[in-house]
Amino acid sequence: QVHLVESGGGLVQAGGTLRLSCSASGRSLSSYAVGWFRQAPGKDRQFVATITWNGSSTVYADSMKGRFTISTDKAENTVNLEISSLKPEDTAIYYCAAVLLPGTDYTDHRSYAYWGQGTQVTVSS
Repeated sequence: QVHLVESGGGLVQAGGTLRLSCSASGRSLSSYAVGWFRQAPGKDRQFVATITWNGSSTVYADSMKGRFTISTDKAENTVNLEISSLKPEDTAIYYCAAVLLPGTDYTDHRSYAYWGQGTQVTVSS
């Protein structure tokens, strides 16, 4: 069982930077990869990036490369997502989720067994 709690969302201006955190708790966290997804109103859940708990491997959606950076902080038991040069189209609820390794398709939200409640990011123009 893995428990995930997101934080760091809010209202930001376009062009700014935001850092989201996913606090994880549970047994054998090192057996999981943790990913970030986002869902805008009326749209499907979209894969952003995922990272193994030890930070050795990352996967990014092609459209997210460059402005999104995923990282782990093992001391704090968090997986962070930094978003730079924010755009209004980044407005969405951002979720973190955990998948047991080795996993299959990290870009498919159906691969992930545990989810946080989400944190709202709103980017104003």
